[in-house]
Amino acid sequence: MRVLMLVATSVATDTRVLREAQTLVGAGHAVHIIGRSVPAAYQPPQGVTVSTVGTSSLFRAEGGSSLAGRRLRPWTRLARWALLPQHRNSAYGRWAAGAAVDGRTRAFDVVHAHDFTALEVGAALASERDVPYVYDTHELWLGRPREHRPTPLQRRRERSVEGRLGTGAAAVITVGDGVADSLRATYGWGHVVVVRNTFPAGPEPVAMVGSAPVGLVYAGRLAAYRELETVAQASRELDLPVTLVGPADDTWLSSFDSGAAVVREAEPVDRVDHLLADAGLALITHSDRWENHRLALPNKLFHAVHAGVPVVATDVGELAKVVREYGLGTLYRPGDAADLVRAVRAAVADYAVLRRAVAVARRELSWSADGERLVAVYDRLASDHRPPRDLGSADLEERT
Repeated sequence: MRVLMLVATSVATDTRVLREAQTLVGAGHAVHIIGRSVPAAYQPPQGVTVSTVGTSSLFRAEGGSSLAGRRLRPWTRLARWALLPQHRNSAYGRWAAGAAVDGRTRAFDVVHAHDFTALEVGAALASERDVPYVYDTHELWLGRPREHRPTPLQRRRERSVEGRLGTGAAAVITVGDGVADSLRATYGWGHVVVVRNTFPAGPEPVAMVGSAPVGLVYAGRLAAYRELETVAQASRELDLPVTLVGPADDTWLSSFDSGAAVVREAEPVDRVDHLLADAGLALITHSDRWENHRLALPNKLFHAVHAGVPVVATDVGELAKVVREYGLGTLYRPGDAADLVRAVRAAVADYAVLRRAVAVARRELSWSADGERLVAVYDRLASDHRPPRDLGSADLEERT
């Protein structure tokens, strides 16, 4: 099948999207991804093609300077907070419009819409060609953190749209059992498939950690509601150095007191593998404030397992459930820096036991099982697939 993937990210660092695309190519499908402001120098994996639609809004042109990270007067901060929903709606709306224009030039047998931001345009393109579409939601959209003013009317509309278009999807894919159960309960969906954010296991971890950890690494987005303030506070009391690495929300980072922790820019996935393995312990943290966090299974957890590294994680929802089930590490109470220090020391004391548990868990918490579930969805779609209407243009085939 010819798969048209839509995702409002830069693609280059979106490990879930790229892993799914590569898996489908490996299963014999053709995949083209339409991303958002993809770096000009980015080279996609073999067999995957990528195009890009720019990032702009009514409030800022493509490439325009942002207010993020600037020291703003109180009334300017208030105006930014009030207008942020309109800015985001405009930016995602313009991306969707551009993705529709791009998508109409291509030949495809199925549309794969990553997240709610791509759902409407994905469903529209699929309807125009009379082909199925897949809704791949990387989080519980209605339960995600809000960093702007309340938008109850928009929330009501988004719930209605997600319910209607998700019902019409050939399949709904999501990242964990918690989100899947919530979607089933909210919308009555019976076609939800869990494809976790796991990593390929490989024969052995990328590097063997030592007999004792020498540091802690948080590898993920640096932004609000990720317990990083608690980590920074605990870092002053810990015997191990703490490194925070990942793409940052510059507005949040500009006022973040990192304590004794070292903040580093985002690194390629393979480099993060070695950072984790060399340190020996991974910090897997997020807040208990939002439903999306209580239900989420962050890819940071599976990245640590992939690297063969035990974790110190927040005792929240699905994350804590998996850590306990497989014995992957220790847990601490959210927001409690002293308890985080205790959990780190407990992980150091039980390090040999935790390493063995992670080694066993790698066999099950790997992409081999999740990739098979993704391929099974497409096997079913291929068996039910009807060829799209003849578009009367050989150029479409050439452009895929």
